[in-house]
Amino acid sequence: MRYGLIGEHLGHSYSREIHALIADYKYELAELKPEELGGFLRKREFNAINVTIPYKQAVIPYLDGISENAASIGAVNTIVNRNGRLFGYNTDLAGMLALAKRIGIDAKGKKLLILGSGGTSKTARAAAKILGAGEIITVSRSGKNGDVSYEEVAEKHADARIVFNTTPVGMFPYTDGQAIDLAPFKKCEAVLDVVYNPLRTDLVLDAQARGMAADGGLYMLTAQAVYASALFLGREADASDIEKTFLRVYNDKRNLVLTGMPSSGKTTVGKLLAEKTGRAFFDSDDIIVEKLGMPIADFFEKSGEAAFRTAESEVIAELSKKSGCVIATGGGAVLNDGNVRRLRHNGTLYFLDRSPEKLMATADRPLSSDREALMRRYNERYGIYTSTADVIINADGAVTDTAEQIKAKSGKRKVKNML
Repeated sequence: MRYGLIGEHLGHSYSREIHALIADYKYELAELKPEELGGFLRKREFNAINVTIPYKQAVIPYLDGISENAASIGAVNTIVNRNGRLFGYNTDLAGMLALAKRIGIDAKGKKLLILGSGGTSKTARAAAKILGAGEIITVSRSGKNGDVSYEEVAEKHADARIVFNTTPVGMFPYTDGQAIDLAPFKKCEAVLDVVYNPLRTDLVLDAQARGMAADGGLYMLTAQAVYASALFLGREADASDIEKTFLRVYNDKRNLVLTGMPSSGKTTVGKLLAEKTGRAFFDSDDIIVEKLGMPIADFFEKSGEAAFRTAESEVIAELSKKSGCVIATGGGAVLNDGNVRRLRHNGTLYFLDRSPEKLMATADRPLSSDREALMRRYNERYGIYTSTADVIINADGAVTDTAEQIKAKSGKRKVKNML
């Protein structure tokens, strides 16, 4: 391997795609077990590499030189091989500062919590100091070495104003859960989460729902990659590459999720939209039917709505972990807050708002099998569809028009800050 990334588990990584957009070299992913790390570095059979969890500190003894900022932080995420000598750098710091600037974090004189005590935590502390934070508190599971434990942080530091998450909690494939409950932190105004897969973790969604400025780590990953690539190639980094590369990766990885009433056109529009955008298409109802081994109406009659909703939530939990897809949901999927939250991890929700007179009742839809039932569902759900939608699409026109509306809006990174 000439260029690439080393780490223990890399199934979540977007680094290959990002580097392909930045420069013209082959970038490979190499998963190494802890006992393999030393041998890999001693062989020095690479030009330059990035380093991720859990090796950002472990690589340091194998280096011949280390940059001033990497030494002061105590973590390395970029190694360049110069004539057989290995030099370590930390471009995570520049990436984290770029993300903080993009979010609009003003940390001057404010209490800041850093969740986690690993290599990225050290980078976060350096960033917090540069940003002028006042008291900087590290939160760890052990609560040792001057750290505060998760059990006591809310009691002792409920007045914290900024939170940096450097733990892998919420990272693919274990996308449910967050490192800390934000409810006790009434004065908190901003959250930076280094996790980038999914695009928005539960922590970010929770923060946005509370009106805080918050974002995940994809912009940080992109920025550090731009600076790392410059070190790889021995040239100056072009900061303008960060935003354009980020937007391309973000839009490529984001799911387009279609919600709405039965017969609003989600499946038909979704298939056409997938064709137009080169994305895979998934229909949650089709997957549920395959999983249950029978039509939905038959399962409703046999087991009831509650059992169906459980099966639906299981399917949506798996679909929400995908990226770069078009997903058509069942008419009642957004009735479950957990479904909406999971779909938002990687997706933008588009409500296909079709007028009631254009909707059709059919026997295969157990809760809207006749006109009267259909209108009851419409009146019950319309407010939920609009409140959970990131974008509302007028779906009264032709299928092609609806698909084109979504395609036109999908290139814009603007979503509602809510669960």
